[in-house]
Amino acid sequence: GTTMPAALYIAYNGVEPTTAARVAVATGTAIKTLQQVATPSTKGITIIEWGISFDGFAAALPGKVELIQTDVAATSGTSVTPTVYGCNTDASLCVGGTGATNHSPSAEGTITVVRSFDTQFISPTNQYVHQFPLGREPFVPASKFLRVRVTFGTTVNAYSYIVWEE
Repeated sequence: GTTMPAALYIAYNGVEPTTAARVAVATGTAIKTLQQVATPSTKGITIIEWGISFDGFAAALPGKVELIQTDVAATSGTSVTPTVYGCNTDASLCVGGTGATNHSPSAEGTITVVRSFDTQFISPTNQYVHQFPLGREPFVPASKFLRVRVTFGTTVNAYSYIVWEE
């Protein structure tokens, strides 16, 4: 028999670009979620890869960059529809919404439980990409939130993305 490949999806900290380049998001100088993926109530996701890059052009203190799972949504964000990342054609179950899969939320929410999957100091003139080893990928259970969160001393602009399997 033939087995269908796993369904892969990607989401960025912004909507998909059309006639202009993707818009970068300012980090600010307080803790800020750049993007969030909300898992559905019926299924979890497996994180395959994530990455982030910055447009800083002068040496400065590195920022704190985190890939975390939370129990509370970051809200008042701009809805993001995940993009199919592979040969499957089914839409992601991680639907967009201002308190669901989104970018640039303005309310962090009161988080009580966190699982950290990756935490780095990254220079504002640099970029970072992490692919998890096969068979060792983190799993985010149903009804949880996956976030890319940053804290910088000086505001720079950022692109971030997450690739996952459903």
